[in-house]
Amino acid sequence: MGQGCTQPRQESNLPEDVYKNLPFDMPRVEQPSFPDYQVNITEFGAQSGGKVVNTKAINDAIQAVSAKGGGRVIIPEGLWLTGPIVLLSNVNLHTEKNALVLFSGDSALYPVVDTVFEGVSAKRCQSPISAVNADNIAITGFGVFDGAGDSWRPVKKDKMTERQWKNLLNSGGSVDEAARIWYPNAGALQASVLMNGKSHSDTGVTDEEWGKMKTWLRPVMVSIVKSKKVLLDGITFKNSPNWCIHPLSCEFLTLNNVKVFNPWYSQNGDALDVESCRNVLITNCLFDAGDDAICLKSGKDADGRRRGEPCENVIVKNNTVLHGHGGFVVGSEMSGGVRNVYVADCSFIGTDVGLRFKSTRGRGGVVENIYIDRINMIDIPNDALIADLYYAVKGGEDAPVPSVSEETPIFKDIHISNVYCNGAGRAVFFNGLPEMPIQNISIRNMVVTNAREGIVINQVAQVNMENIDIETSDDSVIQLENTTGITINGEKYDSISEKRLLTLNK
Repeated sequence: MGQGCTQPRQESNLPEDVYKNLPFDMPRVEQPSFPDYQVNITEFGAQSGGKVVNTKAINDAIQAVSAKGGGRVIIPEGLWLTGPIVLLSNVNLHTEKNALVLFSGDSALYPVVDTVFEGVSAKRCQSPISAVNADNIAITGFGVFDGAGDSWRPVKKDKMTERQWKNLLNSGGSVDEAARIWYPNAGALQASVLMNGKSHSDTGVTDEEWGKMKTWLRPVMVSIVKSKKVLLDGITFKNSPNWCIHPLSCEFLTLNNVKVFNPWYSQNGDALDVESCRNVLITNCLFDAGDDAICLKSGKDADGRRRGEPCENVIVKNNTVLHGHGGFVVGSEMSGGVRNVYVADCSFIGTDVGLRFKSTRGRGGVVENIYIDRINMIDIPNDALIADLYYAVKGGEDAPVPSVSEETPIFKDIHISNVYCNGAGRAVFFNGLPEMPIQNISIRNMVVTNAREGIVINQVAQVNMENIDIETSDDSVIQLENTTGITINGEKYDSISEKRLLTLNK
């Protein structure tokens, strides 16, 4: 069983210029390498065709290769039905062309585990693909992994056409009292009512009770935790139950030529959430998401601050986003900090917003040293560029101003250049906190055509704009309020407290 020798082989094929002209010092991202040894899952009893559940065969192959010192586990051409797959150290799960891996939608195959979701400790079902404390791991090749997300996700009526909604109701499941949200079964609906307003960890629900409602605990599709030298290359993920790819507390992480496709109506259908990871490459990827596409996080509120692991040293280059709430996003769970990030040569097509920074009081954490260059966007219905520290807060700007504390989020040193957008609801929106304005923002060479609104800036300290061209019906107006240290095309303005309108110099 198995073949090959022990000569190590590196699976990644990254261009050398990925590290060229970085605006901060960053170590090279170490790539995994594997002995030239491989087994095929069919050697362990796996059967294609979509009838046999191959969970044991696939995991037995992974365990055997890891025990031998590492190598490839081959998933060949075919339709492979399976339950959760657990990656182990020194294993490359390699999919050949026309390999389609379908995860079963039967929640009984996914035990409830303790994990982290949305920045806090939580109970969720085991992920379809997971790894914990693994070193030197990869998922590579040409195959497709389908997460059977429709068996897990609730669906909001207002995100579907009348015919789609009717077909969904006819498929079974349960609907809430207002007939606005569909759930895949009665247990998921029961859990949503029971957990309304509670945190993921504050349940008071027994394991037996969760067994009847576990579909509500829908997992992220790919969960990689506390692992080093991680590579995802060439494969496609689609239809995830929740977030699709969630690396947490990892070091030396590479995603290259990865594709993610989630339905636009998918609740929490993020493509990629990199949380508290360091030394990261995200290159040549294609994302089509139901929520944020490329998102950096580092924990939520007290849990995130206690963990104290920033997301740092990240290169995001040569990626395309076809749909999503945000093309590139930081937050809102960023309590451990986000720093040293370079985003370049990316295209966002029809995302709700383009470049998105979000947080709120209570998070704490520092977001700093963010560099964004050469971004192209079209058909952005909301903001092409937004940094809002009142995320998910209604009426918050009229609330009393608290003192600065560890709960105060800080966004500073954000540098954006060469951004081009055709079609936007608003070109730019910066909205800081009165107790902690957004600090040191520069925007250079930005062109937004066919925008409904121009630039709105509130509670920012030191903003420098140069060569900005915004095409709107109001002559490219900049609205400034509660802003200091303003420079526009080399001309400095005094501190502006009351709302004031300026016209860009052409």
